[in-house]
Amino acid sequence: MSISQLAREIKESATLVMAEKARILREKGEPVITMAAGEPKSKAPIDAILACASKLNAGDVRYTPTQGIPSLVKAIIRYTEDNYNKVVGPEHVMATAGAKQAIYNLMMTIINPQDEVVILAPYWVSYPEIVKMVYGIPVIVTPEDGRFVPRMEDITRAVGSYTKALIVNSPNNPSGAVYPPELIGELVEFCEKKKIYLIMDDIYHKLVFDGKKAVSAYEYAKDDSENSRLIVINGVSKSYAMTGFRIGWVVANKKVTAVMVNVASQNTTCPSVLLQAAAAGALNGIQNCVEALRLTLENNRNVMMTELSAFNGVTCIPPDGTFYCLPDFSAYEKDDIKLANFLLEKALVVTVPGTEFGAPGHLRLTYCGTIKDITEGVARIKWALDPESPNEIYIGDRKCRRDWK
Repeated sequence: MSISQLAREIKESATLVMAEKARILREKGEPVITMAAGEPKSKAPIDAILACASKLNAGDVRYTPTQGIPSLVKAIIRYTEDNYNKVVGPEHVMATAGAKQAIYNLMMTIINPQDEVVILAPYWVSYPEIVKMVYGIPVIVTPEDGRFVPRMEDITRAVGSYTKALIVNSPNNPSGAVYPPELIGELVEFCEKKKIYLIMDDIYHKLVFDGKKAVSAYEYAKDDSENSRLIVINGVSKSYAMTGFRIGWVVANKKVTAVMVNVASQNTTCPSVLLQAAAAGALNGIQNCVEALRLTLENNRNVMMTELSAFNGVTCIPPDGTFYCLPDFSAYEKDDIKLANFLLEKALVVTVPGTEFGAPGHLRLTYCGTIKDITEGVARIKWALDPESPNEIYIGDRKCRRDWK
């Protein structure tokens, strides 16, 4: 069987691989704790469910405009004005089958073979692979100080004559870092000057803690014309706990949006009308579910930091947002892929290796599960790694003894 070279070179999604391992273990009855999946445990908003059910009950399930149903497009326009203080028209908006598809179709629209896309580490696992899938070249920028916020001088050095775009994810998956306003302002000014696309992946922008705020790039944009290269990606998956609904969107200049619509018309036609109706219901409905989720995650973050702080040899920069943290486990094992597999085998705890995010020696842990998952998950990891921890622990109803060095 002949498989294309491009397809052979695309990596599996590390987060989905670990989630699948967790699912298989759980189906076998194993007491696995997953700290890998970025999926809030909250129920989808009732307004989303009712809007979806209304369409389904009416049997009105058909093709929609590729751009999105009018009610969802209007909801995205209002969302953009309310949350970004930015007024856009329907020609600037497109609904997609998840934020991931928005990014892929955007890359298909703006990237030529061998164009470079600057990606800031640590980064979401799919960014480099999506760039490769459209024959672009990912250029990774890693902070030299070991922290999770890039320095402007590192970014400017990475930009060259082939640079077409820069992707910014703040609040950041996997670190939870929120980039400071001055950095966002510098990035906007720099990209406008260099005439390169600035892609803001804002999927977590409402999940920020300690009274902080994820600043809008629009606040610093001087180019408000149809030549603007500022593009914002968002969706309902994270803030509204609607991961399975797979609805995202893009806000861009109308030239980019029009081509993205053409691209989508040839690969998906349109997102499901049921799911679009649900997303519109969530955006138009009562918004207290978002704040309730944010408060829950902030409390979970605090519990996670307390548990990790009692762990000798592990350091972790407290996240300012999202539902991830990225502790450094290199004092125990520098090979984080080996470490993640070890913890899965010995402690039945699912994590994601930091190497997949451009952060070797780290593990990404999520705290969007229950408090019990967080405390027991860290306790199991501590038992497996820290020789000063008790030698025995219960995993499920089994007493397990640490019999390795």
